[in-house]
Amino acid sequence: GLELKEITDIAEKCSFKVFRTVVENGGIVKAINFKGGATLSRKEIDDLTKFVGIYGAKGLAWIKVTDKGLQSPIVKFFASSEMNEILKKLEAEVGDILFFVADKPDVVNAALSNLRLKLGRMANLIDDSKINVLWVVDFPMFEWNEDENRWEALHHPFTSPKEEDVEKLLENPGEVRARAYDMVLNGVEIGGGSIRIHREDIQEKVFKVIGLSDEEAQERFGFLLEALKYGAPPHGGMAFGLDRLCAIMKGEESIRDVIAFPKTQRGQCLLTGAPDTVRPEQLEELHIEVVKEEEEE
Repeated sequence: GLELKEITDIAEKCSFKVFRTVVENGGIVKAINFKGGATLSRKEIDDLTKFVGIYGAKGLAWIKVTDKGLQSPIVKFFASSEMNEILKKLEAEVGDILFFVADKPDVVNAALSNLRLKLGRMANLIDDSKINVLWVVDFPMFEWNEDENRWEALHHPFTSPKEEDVEKLLENPGEVRARAYDMVLNGVEIGGGSIRIHREDIQEKVFKVIGLSDEEAQERFGFLLEALKYGAPPHGGMAFGLDRLCAIMKGEESIRDVIAFPKTQRGQCLLTGAPDTVRPEQLEELHIEVVKEEEEE
């Protein structure tokens, strides 16, 4: 239950400026149906709005489905045909509340997925006695960095693209999928890995996509390109997070409870006292100079 469902195709036609503007700027709109949630108070909804803000969401739109009709400040911005389409897509019934987030895909997915978990705990929908394992595959190979106006590797630039997507590398990087995979246990990633690039021509194309010139690629990764030129076998691997696995097995919420010497919130080790001061000769060996801040008078 509580599946995330995209309604971008409906939102781009509606009169609700918040949704339409997001879509026009390349964003998406998704929603979830919290069955039986129409009894939530306005304060509880406001608290949930603050909660999704933790994950970058600028707001949380909602619609209550009651026996007296739809209740929401945004209903008036939708034509009856558009609203009926939304209700049908979300399988809404009397007593439900629908939540919507409109933003960039990563913000929408992060906000609603965490809201989904919070609502699941509120309604006791999560059965902690069950063991559910799944694989996450078909990760995007690249993501767009708006600040630097370029593509960058989602994981790292040495992950191999899917063979059927190699031809898209230079023409349409956004559609290229990576040969990467994560194992998830009860909603928690416990391991991940990928198949690595073993061909020089593909590695060179990936470097071009992320904005490295031939000169930069040679300067930074010439040793790798040289090695690939002589041939390398297909290879890959996977690493497991033992601490996360132990936390799940112990029923703990935080990995700090299963780590032998966990750090404090400030990153300090109570056992060794690290980080601590170091001797001047150690700093000199590493060519590090410590400059003390001048005290304001």
